[in-house]
Amino acid sequence: MSMTDPIADFLTRIRNATVARQRSVSAPSSKMKVAIADLLKREGFISGYGTVEDDKQGIINVDLRYDDQKQGIILGLKRISRPGRRVYVGRGQTPKVLNGLGVTILSTSRGVMTDRDARRMGVGGEVICQVW
Repeated sequence: MSMTDPIADFLTRIRNATVARQRSVSAPSSKMKVAIADLLKREGFISGYGTVEDDKQGIINVDLRYDDQKQGIILGLKRISRPGRRVYVGRGQTPKVLNGLGVTILSTSRGVMTDRDARRMGVGGEVICQVW
């Protein structure tokens, strides 16, 4: 089975694991997925992540976060730019998620960053996904 959109697969695994209230989820690793996991950790959506080397591309393990009522911290995860339809924004057009409660993850010329960082640095780029 060939995978056309590994990032969408990664986000879907996180979404499904959150709904199933699993402690962690693993997926094949890539630089982009590690960068996304790093941002999710910095923004407080996950408690941590780690990568494991194997004979192929490696595995990324993401530790999910829940509140006191066992509700997932991640309420929504949406892939915006897909291989079939890339979505780019200029430096002044980075979309806000739920009036700033959520976060948009962008791939810019200065690396993968949140909408807030992109606005501060004055850069645009490809809108990878939105998390809230």
